[in-house]
Amino acid sequence: MKAKLQTLALMVLGVSLSISSVTKAEGQAAVGADEPGFASIFDGKTLQGWDGDSRIWKVENGTIVGEVTPELNLKTNSFLIWRGGTPGDFELKAEYRISPKGNSGIQYRSIELPDIRYAMKGYQADIDGEDRNENGVRYTGQNYEERGRGFLAWRGQLAHIDTGQKPVVLGSVGGNKELEEYIKNGDWNEFHLIVRGTTLIHILNGHVMCVLLDDDAVNRKLVGLLGIQVHAGPPMKIEFRKVRLKL
Repeated sequence: MKAKLQTLALMVLGVSLSISSVTKAEGQAAVGADEPGFASIFDGKTLQGWDGDSRIWKVENGTIVGEVTPELNLKTNSFLIWRGGTPGDFELKAEYRISPKGNSGIQYRSIELPDIRYAMKGYQADIDGEDRNENGVRYTGQNYEERGRGFLAWRGQLAHIDTGQKPVVLGSVGGNKELEEYIKNGDWNEFHLIVRGTTLIHILNGHVMCVLLDDDAVNRKLVGLLGIQVHAGPPMKIEFRKVRLKL
């Protein structure tokens, strides 16, 4: 079993690095280029097809805007949920810009909690706006399970989870500090998620941030809702644009 996992890890790592090398070469020129199979799920004008707290979410200047104000006093994380389906295997591309100290994420293969409106549980491509300092950008790029198992794969990790176990690091897709340099706080970034079976790949600005192999048969999810987050706590603002999905 260990040998099989190591072989699988090497295969996934090879695919991830191939993806990274292609996207590095293409750079930002790839944004808005011909993308066979991708379809927009945000029309740039309205929140048609999306559902969330109208006090938080709006469309402004062609972008989805989620904003937490001091007056709102948000107690729990809140999500704008895409109502167009529950994707299993898919690719998602979206550009985001986040305010300093902001905390957000792209939710996928998730469920909506029945007792808290607009709350979600499931995988999250994490985003934050923490200024670079001695601690660096804290969360951007990692795989975090909202209201679930917590941190599943940190930035730079190729991680594996077996049933009932904690994540185990099998390899690296780059150094944490090295990958941090590709995060453009205060500017537009592009997230690209590739989700196939039990393999979940997070790519940011053309660089693989983390890879997760989730073989936890009890806790993993193979299908679910998509959403975007504003975090409870201090005032923050997150913007999304060019949200495209490939099934």
